[in-house]
Formats: sequence, C-alpha cells, structure tokens
Amino acid sequence: MFRKNDPMKSAQQPHAARSGGLMQGAKYAALITGTALLLAGCAVGPDYQKPDMPLSSHWRNANADTPSRPPELAYWWKKLDDPLLNQLIEEAIENNLDVRTSKAKVREARASYRQTNGALFPTLDASGSATRSKAAGSNGSTGTVGNLYNGGFDASWELDLFGANRRASEASKYGLDAAEEELRATLLTLIGDVTTNYVEARGYQSRIALARRTAESQDETAKLTRNRFQVGSSSGLDVANAEGQASSTAANIPTLQTAFASSVHRLGVLTGREPTALTDRMKRSTSIPTPRLPMPSGVPATVLLTRPDVRLAERQLAQSTANIGAAEAAKYPAVSLTGSIATSAAKFGDLGKNSSISWSFGPTLSVPIFNAGKLAAAADVARAQRDQYFLAYKSSVLSALEDVENALVGFSQERVRLRSLQKSVDSYRNAASLSQSLYQTGSVSFLDVLDADRSLYSAEDSLIQSKVLLTTYYISLQKALGGGWSGDVDTSKPEVVDQNAGPRLALTKTASKSQ
Repeated sequence: MFRKNDPMKSAQQPHAARSGGLMQGAKYAALITGTALLLAGCAVGPDYQKPDMPLSSHWRNANADTPSRPPELAYWWKKLDDPLLNQLIEEAIENNLDVRTSKAKVREARASYRQTNGALFPTLDASGSATRSKAAGSNGSTGTVGNLYNGGFDASWELDLFGANRRASEASKYGLDAAEEELRATLLTLIGDVTTNYVEARGYQSRIALARRTAESQDETAKLTRNRFQVGSSSGLDVANAEGQASSTAANIPTLQTAFASSVHRLGVLTGREPTALTDRMKRSTSIPTPRLPMPSGVPATVLLTRPDVRLAERQLAQSTANIGAAEAAKYPAVSLTGSIATSAAKFGDLGKNSSISWSFGPTLSVPIFNAGKLAAAADVARAQRDQYFLAYKSSVLSALEDVENALVGFSQERVRLRSLQKSVDSYRNAASLSQSLYQTGSVSFLDVLDADRSLYSAEDSLIQSKVLLTTYYISLQKALGGGWSGDVDTSKPEVVDQNAGPRLALTKTASKSQ
C-alpha cells in the first residue's frame, strides 16, 4: 500500500530511499496500466451488423421505356428547365428555417460526440490556494499570524475494461451520422415542397388565364345574343343561358387566384421569407415545367443507398445497438486510476521543494453487488429499444418501396390520361367551331353552342391540371428515389453569435443604463 507522505518525514529521509520509493511507485503504476490496457480490448454487448433485407430485382410498375440504370438524382429539378425555380431552390437551401434547425442539430451531435469521446482519456485538474490566518492567543498573548500556500494536481482515468465508454462513444458517433442524415432528409423534403408549390402556382396561373379568356369569349357571345334578341332573331332564354355561362366561368377566377396566392405564400415561407416576399417575382406567368423522358429509376436496392430517411433509420438502429453494450457494461466491475501530487508550505518560495511535496497513486475498484435488478432492467430496456429501431428501419424500407411504386404507376397512368385529354381538347375545339357554324345556318340550337363551349373549357382546364399532376408525380418519384441536395452544406456556422462572452462583470442592461 502507498501512504500519503508526511512532508516533515520526507525531508528527513535519505535521497536514495525517496528515489527507491518513487521507482517502486512507477513500477507499480506501469504494471497496473499495462494490465488495464490488455483488458481494455474487451467489450460487452452485441457488435452492430447492418440488416440484410431481400429486395426485388426490378420495379413492378416501371414501364418498358423506364431504364433500370441508376437514377439521375443530382440536381434533378434542373431537368425541368426553369431558371426561376432553380433560384428559389438555392435560396430555400440557404434560408429555410427547418434546414437551419437541422444544421444546428448536426452541430449539437458533433459536440456531443466530442464530449462523449472525452471519457476515453485521462483527466487532469490543478488547484491552488493561499490562506492567511491568526491563531488564538493564550495567557494574554496576542496569538500568531501565519500564511499557508497549497498547490497540486489531481489525475484520474477510467480504464473502461468492459467497453462502457467506448460503446457510448460508438453510439454518439452513430448519433452524429443520424443527425447528418436527418439534415439530408430535410433538404429532400424542402426541394420537393418548393418544386411542387412552384409547379402548382404555374398551373393556377394557366387556369386563371384560361378562365379569363373563356369568360371574355362568353361575354362577347352573350352580347351578340342580346343584340340578336333585340332584333327578334334570338330568344330571351338564349340570352339568359349565355349570360349565366359567362358569369359561371368568371366565378372560377377568384377561387383560382386564392389557390395561386396560397402557393406563392408557401414558397415565400419555404425560402425563409415573409409569405408575400415572392409575389412580384411570381407575377409573370410562364409555362408549366414538364419533365424530360425517359427517366431511369434504378432497382429497389437503390433506396437503401439514396434515401436519407432509410439511412437515418439504419443509423438509429446502429446507435441503439451500441447503447446495449453501454448498458451491459454497467453490470461489470469498473476500475479507475487516480493520482495526485501536492505541495504545501508556509512560504511561497518553499513550494515545490522535496520537503513540501506529497503524492499518492492507486486504483479504485467498483463492483456492483446488489441493485435490485436495476442494471439488468436497463439492458433489457436498451434491447427493447433496439427492436423498435430495427422494425422502424424495416418499415422505412417498405415505405420507400411503396413511395417509388406509387410514383411510377401514377406517372405512367397520368401520361396516358394526358394524351387522352389532349385528344379530348382537340375534339371539343372542333365541336365548338362546328356548332358556331351550324348555329349560323340554323341547323343546331343555341344550347348546343353553349354546351360545346362549356365542354371545351372543361377539357382545357382538365388538361392543365393533368400537366401539373404529371410533373407532381415526377417530383414524387425523384423524392421517393432519394433525390435531394447534392452540393455542399455548411453546418459549422452558428445562428446566434455571442458577443463579449468571456469573463466580465455581470451587469444587466437595466443596471448598465442606470449607471
């Protein structure tokens, strides 16, 4: 056993004896440290292995013209050839509040990893004090006044024989990976939302323009019908029907304008601005962005590599597996090495002399003997949480496959519907033109003209909606395959930069102003 030396006795010992004691202490420390390092390679708990999920070799709802080569996910929105959309996405990446929150979570996870890693290394603390005191006198004496100076270092190191700290560090590293995947998932969702709302806004603009053109044409028809009625060549019923149809078409415009404004307001918020910030930039109407074909979709295994939410679930599973090892290690003995060296003297100049130095070194052993099953229960909790994350991972994979299959069948069927609607528009346009000509010759009634005109407007409006829906399915497919931001994202910049955060006299603003 090593005992704390008395400074006065140490001063009286021969130098050789003191050196021999130090040598023995060094050998003892080396023996314990070497044994600890050998044992430090031990770790309890399961080692993480990525789950192997059997997946199909092809997408069931992929068409023959859908290549199975790896999908082109990098900057997929640029294939829509809309410069303003590209600008808005870049602005959203920079300013969106959800993205900035995810960046802060990455910084938090990175700092937590560094903090957890610190438990693997020794700690060293320094201390010092200076005391001036007066002893009470006796027999009428005034007492004595003296000084006492102390200084020293304390060191400790938990040997982590069963890997508790290493498992915790491992879990923290997986947590950092999960935070980075969460950021990528946020970017994926953001880009999809910006593109979807932009396409919908352009669709509403096209529908508003169509409604205005149709309403103006129907107003002209109503005026002509009214003039014919005044000269007796048309009936009051024709006038009422013509005016009613024009008003009915015009009534659609406010509803469409409301929907357009909502999409623009959403875009403003998604880009980190006020809702109306993009109103002027979106005022000019342009065509609805349309995807280029063909679109490669890869194979189902693609989602395991490209979907950030799937990778996030996998990292969370890895983290929960490491937590089992940390909980299991708590059931085993813990050994720490502690040491200290101190110097104490009545005069400041005497600090550090052999006669004023004392030291101690030795291991500390902690063995859990009885804890009413608390540690075993903690390990069972960790295993149950691992099972939940395992099932969550499988669920995320199945959901990803479902998203892709839904987007593929939706895109494929909407292309068929779009072609049919285009034929419908062409047919109704011919019917509207023929009905006008036949009405002039008296071969058809005016109701036939109005019906043809109404059918043409309805078909053209459905065609615009189908174009929007087709691009929306394209967006859904890119999101389902894992298409997000492929560029660099700076996560090091804090949102709030503290000024004058060092040691200073703490004064409130109110107190400072009052002075």
